[in-house]
Formats: sequence, C-alpha cells, structure tokens
Amino acid sequence: MRKKTLWILAAILTISGACLITCCNNNDDNLAVSPTDDSSQFVTLTDAVPDAILEIRYFGTYNFVGTRIDGYEEPTALMTRQAAKALKAVSDDVMAQGYRLKIYDAYRPQKGVDHFVRWAADLTATEMKPYFYPDLDKSVLFEQEYIYEKSGHTRGSTVDLTLFDMQTEKELDMGGTFDWFGPESHPDFCGNPETGEYTGDNSKSPAGRSITEEQFRHRMILRKAMLDHGFKALDSEWWHFTLKDEPFPDTYFTFPVRQLPQ
Repeated sequence: MRKKTLWILAAILTISGACLITCCNNNDDNLAVSPTDDSSQFVTLTDAVPDAILEIRYFGTYNFVGTRIDGYEEPTALMTRQAAKALKAVSDDVMAQGYRLKIYDAYRPQKGVDHFVRWAADLTATEMKPYFYPDLDKSVLFEQEYIYEKSGHTRGSTVDLTLFDMQTEKELDMGGTFDWFGPESHPDFCGNPETGEYTGDNSKSPAGRSITEEQFRHRMILRKAMLDHGFKALDSEWWHFTLKDEPFPDTYFTFPVRQLPQ
C-alpha cells in the first residue's frame, strides 16, 4: 500500500506541481508497522461508557468523502480496553457538569484509512467540498497534511468526539463541524488552549471566519476533561484525542468496525 500510495502522490505532484514531500511525515505515524486483525484487547465503547452517544460519521454518508467508508460494517465504536476505561472517567467528569460525550469516530481499520487516501488522490470527487473544505483546493490535502496513509485511530486508542448538553438536548456549539479542513479547527484558533484565554485572533482563517468566546470556551471544556483523564490533544483538530499511554503504539489493526462478541 505504501508503494502504491507514493506512486499516486508522485502522479499528483506531476499534475499539479504541488510539493508533497511532507505528506507521510505525521507524528501519529510509526513506520515500524505491525498489522493484525486481533480484536481481543478491544471493547465495544458503549459497553464501557454507557452514557456515550454515537454518531458514527464514517458509517453513513455525511462525511468529507460522501460515502460509507470501507471497514465500517456497523454504526458502533470500538476502543482498546485501556482507552475505553480512561474515556469512562472523562464521561463521569462531564456528566457531573451536565454534558454527555458524543462520539464521531474511535477505532478505524486500516482499510478505512486506505479509502481516504484513494479518495484524496481522485481530484474529481469533490461532492462534499462545500461542507468540509470550502476554502481549500482538494489537490492540497496531502501537502497540507489533512490526509495520511497511517492514522493513530488505527492503533485503537484515539477518539473523535464532542459534548452534548443535557439541558438543551443539543450538541454544544463548538463553532465548527467535525472534520472541517482548515485552521478554524485548530485548538488555538481564536484563543490559547494552554491558558483557556479567548483572544479572538482569527488571522489564520483564509476566509476571515471566527468563533465566539462561548464557542471557544466549549472547546476548552472538552479539552480539559480529556487531558485531565490521560488523553493528549492534537494541534490541528479540537475533537481529536489519543490516550497518552496507548497500549499498542506500533500496531495498526485491520479488523472491521462491528459489534464485538461478548
């Protein structure tokens, strides 16, 4: 797959003249890959975190590709036992504040990542551009590191999520949708995530977009709860967190997303 992907990237480079040198250099990547279809150390997330709400975007069609993603056979979420245990502590924390966790994605099989790579190489497939990357030409998705051939999700201890307000019975307004490709998704957009201070600085937005102080504060509620219970954040996505002490840092799993046997 790596040779095939690099061939595709070389073709894109020839066509578009874009520099794709950094497309495979991801801090989440580990080139010492050990693939396996062993799901024995995973749990169905709602068994471990029964208060979580699921909206598995890659099982449906409302995602940046616009189709169901390969490897998502059921609308469920799976994680390693250790990550699920830590997420249960997060859930208990935010429940005490009046919120529930809403999960967009957790474990992602390698074939799902491969699907993303094929989609990104097809520059004619832009049906979902108005919803997820209106400010970008699709040809830059590799170059600007929105698409990789490996993902931390495939190691089983990464989760994409938001908060659901139990009082209003709606998602908290985070000022942007899950999987939005752009600086507006960065945790430091319009504020300092280290201090929680809202600055309103939207200078990184190519279209002059912004988020409010309340929207930034909502992002920080989620971030603080995740960091307090053993997860680390990603500097480009407010919704993405990985267990610091993930149990399989060098393993990329291949089994599909479906309900695990009891």
